[in-house]
Amino acid sequence: MKIVIIGGSGHINYVMEGLKEITDYKIVGVAPGSYGEDISKVLETIKALPYKVNVYDNYEKMIEETKPDIAVVACHFGDIARLNMKVLKYGCHVFSEKPLATTMEDLENLKKVYYESNKHLCAMFGIRYKSWFLTAWHKIQEGVIGNIRLINTQKSYKLGNRPEFYKHRESYGGTIPWVGIHAIDWIYWFTNKKFKKVYATHSRKYNKDNGDLEVTALCFFTLENEIFASLSIDYLRPSNAPTHDDDRVRIVGTDGIIEIIFNKVFLINEKYKGEELLLMPGKRIFVDFINEIMGKGKCMVRPEDSFYVTEVAIKARESADSDKIILL
Repeated sequence: MKIVIIGGSGHINYVMEGLKEITDYKIVGVAPGSYGEDISKVLETIKALPYKVNVYDNYEKMIEETKPDIAVVACHFGDIARLNMKVLKYGCHVFSEKPLATTMEDLENLKKVYYESNKHLCAMFGIRYKSWFLTAWHKIQEGVIGNIRLINTQKSYKLGNRPEFYKHRESYGGTIPWVGIHAIDWIYWFTNKKFKKVYATHSRKYNKDNGDLEVTALCFFTLENEIFASLSIDYLRPSNAPTHDDDRVRIVGTDGIIEIIFNKVFLINEKYKGEELLLMPGKRIFVDFINEIMGKGKCMVRPEDSFYVTEVAIKARESADSDKIILL
């Protein structure tokens, strides 16, 4: 099968890691997806491949010439929905950076195109596949903390030097849809419950002249069955921190508490007194995506999940913009 990469602004590493495990797949072309987009990181990455990859200035020309089976979309975030619709219409399966759209109008249009396409689509919610997240999820399915009642999540990043498109809401989409969407996905995945309402707030103060980019945000969600969830987001992780990101989750149930912190999992219940759990092996999202296309199973990130979590992220940003509670 043939793969093309459109854009260099997202998590191309998911693809490169996945290609280490699968055969009979080849990247046949790379092109920018947004005006003025820098794809130098992608070009540097594909140098490690044992074959030459053609580089194009125009992604539509690339698709017409290469006729790929799969399109990896990783352009500026405000353009993701438009490109996803185009490649679906070309007949490609889509492995897409998130958020799938940055406006509700684009999201609804994308859903319509997708459901008419008979192709598979997966958003890059690759953190689900980390061993510490898989371990916590499986333990929760086993019932070790009983019924979930409360979830606290954290996404903390180093700001670093962000590309120009991060500075503009139109091309960036907002920090809640870009960063916070991961934690929204965790909440939905762990609970398997719909969101009922959200109140959120965000701030651009102290963003080091990064224009529209919000560097702090908080979201409070109410889910079905009166489950409450919170999400803390910041770009204020110190530059000398040992890792770029600091993801944390605390899940409170009727029979115990499970926590993900520093890439480890801790459990408190009648049997465990806060001990660190042995981690199960991690997986690769792109391999899971390919396996579904090949009829070898169902991808853990469903298209419906990808659409729904995107909608919640957009509505949470709307709440922060308007300083109002938004019903979902």
